Amino acid sequence: MTDPTRPMSSNEAYVQLLSLAVHELRTPASVVGGYLRMLQRDTDSPLSERQRRMVDEAERSCQRLVGLIGELSEIQKLDANLTSFATQPFDLFTVIGEVAKAVHAADDRNLRLELRGPDAGASVRGDSGRLQQAFSAIFRAILREVPDGTHMVADRRTERHGGATLALVAIGEETSVQLSYEAEREPFDEKRGGLGLALPIARRIIERHGGSVWSPAGETGRRTAVVSVPVVVVE
Repeated sequence: MTDPTRPMSSNEAYVQLLSLAVHELRTPASVVGGYLRMLQRDTDSPLSERQRRMVDEAERSCQRLVGLIGELSEIQKLDANLTSFATQPFDLFTVIGEVAKAVHAADDRNLRLELRGPDAGASVRGDSGRLQQAFSAIFRAILREVPDGTHMVADRRTERHGGATLALVAIGEETSVQLSYEAEREPFDEKRGGLGLALPIARRIIERHGGSVWSPAGETGRRTAVVSVPVVVVE
């Protein structure tokens, strides 16, 4: 049983504040969205064309807000260790191949995304679906930053570090990817418009798998990301 007289740690207070914020925001957002949808479907007093455009835009914005609240809830659960993850072995490099094909197929900006490295050979243990979600968010963030027609590279390799084997995945412009593994590291920039909280969630998912995400220091850091995840021996 929790001792009510014990002072909360800063992390406990932070998680509790997130939980309260999600609870307080969710109800009014749902009510506003419900009334907007009622206005859209009202046949007794139909909206004018101008009013309908405004209500439609308000309803789309409300849905984005509801999505953000859901992402905030996911962050709260991840930080409170309330989210369960699968613990099955799978090949990370195969997952990366699937992610790269999916994000590239949806892109229409004449970007060339080249997959490099082995298609398999990086067995990790965890939740393949959640890691696919994390890598998809990172790939989309990087691709959004580069000019149309850029030659992009998603590079896969394994390296030994301190007695452990790591699966490394780097995505970025061709030149920066080649330098990224040895460059000075800086935190991956998660504050990017239009992506909601997908990147903070992605980092937490990767860290829950014992991994990390960073960018090479310098001007091109925003356009390059490197992810490391420990490789396991499957018996």
